[in-house]
Amino acid sequence: MALTLRSSTSFTNLKDSRSFKTPNEFSSIVTFPQIKPMCQLRAKNSTQEAQLSWPDIREGNKNEQMEKLHEITAPHSHINLRVPVFVMLPLDTISIGGNLNRPRAMLASLMALKSAGAEGVMVDAWWGLVEKDGPSKYNWEGYAELIKMVEKLGLKIQVVMSFHQCGGNVGDSCSIPLPPWVLEEISKNPDLVYTDRSGRRNSEYISLGCDSLVVLRGRTPIQVYSDYMRSFGGRFKDYMGRVIVEIQVGMGPCGELRYPSYPESNGTWRFPGIGEFQCYDKYMRASLAASAEAIGKNDWGRGGPHDAGQYSQFPEDTGFFRRDGTWDSEYGQFFLGWYSEKLLEHGNKILTAADGIFQGSGAKLSGKVAGIHWHYNTRSHAAELTAGYYNTRHRDGYLPIARMLGKHGVVLNFTCMEMKDGEQPKEANCSPQGLVRQVKVATKTAGTGLAGENALERYDMGAYLQVLATSRSDSGDALAAFTFLRMNKQLFEADNWRNLVEFVKSMAEGGQMTRLPDSDRIGTDLYVGFIKQKIVQKLIETALV
Repeated sequence: MALTLRSSTSFTNLKDSRSFKTPNEFSSIVTFPQIKPMCQLRAKNSTQEAQLSWPDIREGNKNEQMEKLHEITAPHSHINLRVPVFVMLPLDTISIGGNLNRPRAMLASLMALKSAGAEGVMVDAWWGLVEKDGPSKYNWEGYAELIKMVEKLGLKIQVVMSFHQCGGNVGDSCSIPLPPWVLEEISKNPDLVYTDRSGRRNSEYISLGCDSLVVLRGRTPIQVYSDYMRSFGGRFKDYMGRVIVEIQVGMGPCGELRYPSYPESNGTWRFPGIGEFQCYDKYMRASLAASAEAIGKNDWGRGGPHDAGQYSQFPEDTGFFRRDGTWDSEYGQFFLGWYSEKLLEHGNKILTAADGIFQGSGAKLSGKVAGIHWHYNTRSHAAELTAGYYNTRHRDGYLPIARMLGKHGVVLNFTCMEMKDGEQPKEANCSPQGLVRQVKVATKTAGTGLAGENALERYDMGAYLQVLATSRSDSGDALAAFTFLRMNKQLFEADNWRNLVEFVKSMAEGGQMTRLPDSDRIGTDLYVGFIKQKIVQKLIETALV
């Protein structure tokens, strides 16, 4: 008989957290909520297609005026390719002191995810925590405890090499700055971080302008990132490829290959603003000046566009981004080409290092690209341009990125997979669906793997159905994986949990929504009767937030 946990404190305050119980042992100390039927459907049998009462889940709301460059037309056939689902762990999974936070709650949460059929979890390996105590002084102990726990439960883990600050962006629920010794160097030399036209400094991430300069106590930023990854690889070599199945290499703010063009901290930027170019630290300015001089246009190297507007403006408010603005002039093409190329060079340098360190380890490498879908339906694609993606009505900005990643065998991880065009405000000229289609074409053309994430925390079935539609491939190249954002208290509420379980099952069926059976005679865990018993009710009290 299952016993109810008496309190959340009894669940979290366990001194000997390293002595893990097996799932069978642990199931005797938790209770589980009831799951209501999710939808009305008639399934002929487990191998035949289910008939759903859901709305049609094929991609819809296509923009009829989408330029040919960004269109993809595909038949509605179905390929049964399994897409493994991972779940992001809380941002503060590892404490400031370097320990695993709330180990008993984490264990129960991981057990629940295992019962739901999840492949595993994703965790940020924060630079600001691991190398906090000084250059080359690494503390991996909290991560070691987590990885052992994941292994014991038979799950897999994706680990993000997070060289950015946590805090100041969408979904950031805690603050983890860059390592103190790095911040000390920034205080001495503020040009180490990205800077906008007004001189605002952004300490989320080290400016790519100084990638190859010895500015961090005898090392270049690329050397620092390389040493960090090498330390991780050495510490966890016995888990690589077996438990640690993916290393996502951070290449910018939020871990994404981009400039910090739309920072939310202190109200600097508001959706759906165009953002601002981040090229005004002395290292970026020197690079721009040298590029302009090389083509005999010295005047073009004195700074970024003077008419590019401010963070929260719209394209038509500016001279540079408006319909017939200078973005499409000879100068605009020069500047945007330089700005985007610097970003590609940055990604190439880090991934070259990562490839050399992790090659042969058995773990896949991935790199994250931001889903900047606002103003996508305009000519200039202003918000993408300020972030470093040279994608316009006349130019594909994602194919060069996909090719750069593919050169290193790196999977492109893309966000906003859950979004629909019709859900977005009309004035923002959004098209997340058009953007996803374009990125899918780019990765296919480049022969690069594609994985996905949801951009915002969504637990409703509408979002899941959109991911299912997006993940399906009519040509046999479905998503390599999908990572759900994120594990927290809300996820474990009964209705939300039920939706997740159904979603994971459907992704295993190649993107076709099928209901779980009420009973199971072949001994698997994925059936409604089991789920009714095996969802951890007290996780609501011991939420990981």
